[in-house]
Amino acid sequence: MEQLPENMKAVVCHGPKDYRFEKITRPVAKEREVVIKVDGCGICAGDCKASDGAPMFWGDNPWVKTPVVPGHEFYGRVAELGPGSAEKYKLKIGDRILAEQIVPCHECRFCKTGKYWMCETHDIYGFQKDVADGGMAEYMRFSERAIIHKIPDSLSEEDAALIEPMACAIHTVRRGDIDLNDVVVIAGAGPLGLCMIQVAHLKTPKKLIVIDTMEDRLALAKTFGADVVINAAKEDAVAIVKSMTEGYGCDVYIEATGAPIGVTQGLEMIRKLGRFVEFSVFGKETTVDWSIIGDRKELDIRGAHLGPYSYDVAIDLFSRGLITAKGIVTHFYSIDDWKEAFDMAKTLDSIKVVIKP
Repeated sequence: MEQLPENMKAVVCHGPKDYRFEKITRPVAKEREVVIKVDGCGICAGDCKASDGAPMFWGDNPWVKTPVVPGHEFYGRVAELGPGSAEKYKLKIGDRILAEQIVPCHECRFCKTGKYWMCETHDIYGFQKDVADGGMAEYMRFSERAIIHKIPDSLSEEDAALIEPMACAIHTVRRGDIDLNDVVVIAGAGPLGLCMIQVAHLKTPKKLIVIDTMEDRLALAKTFGADVVINAAKEDAVAIVKSMTEGYGCDVYIEATGAPIGVTQGLEMIRKLGRFVEFSVFGKETTVDWSIIGDRKELDIRGAHLGPYSYDVAIDLFSRGLITAKGIVTHFYSIDDWKEAFDMAKTLDSIKVVIKP
């Protein structure tokens, strides 16, 4: 077995706007635990908002427990197996794997009823020190509570980097209960929106409409199966959608912009009795007239969180060539250049940025 180093390079979050590049002790696999050598870790919009100090991460009782290694979009190869972990997970050294971003407690009412993604403890890799340090490091430890999935060697680096976001997209689209006769609107053609477009296209709705303000992303959306694309900076998206639906509005609206306008636009655009799916992480509060939801339209408002029961589906769809990361994963950076990677991830010059330790 390869001798693993005692220390490793890592990005460490010490607080809002306080991320540092450090040499820290490499994690060691204890009983029924796994340590991977990280091949890549994507930077999520949530990572950017956490680093910028968004209140949802840094309130009076901060959800982020520091110091912690950030990063929940990771993948890599087994480097060390703790006692019993090979048998538990059916793994060997060198296997290509990832773990779901949540580390369930397996004891709360949600976990015990199969709703593990809403675990009351809610440890998420990249946000809680010690129990859930993330993937922006050379090595990473998977807890005995982890949910691990194998990745075929045939998957490209880009596809492997997009498994976690694609799993989230699959869960979100499932929440929309898309039917063959539905007009579906996806607002936001960022990394998650572009994943959702591909999954929604596989559901073959009557019409798939995508809204964004970036022409290059709208062009990519068309290649992924969007029937109609709307540049909300240049066109009246609400008027266009209503003109296409005899004035009624869309049947399903999926919000993936992370901007307040994405919510208010959707509530205006959706038909009565429609299904509104909210996925985004917001950097600030959003205010709406709630009477729209009840008195005026009687809407189904559905949240979508993480990617439960969707990782194996994502891996299978990638393996069969039905979905792709091409055009979405735009930049790879060495961990030594993590600051440049975060800066790039916060610009519109990138879609998905991946750090390769």
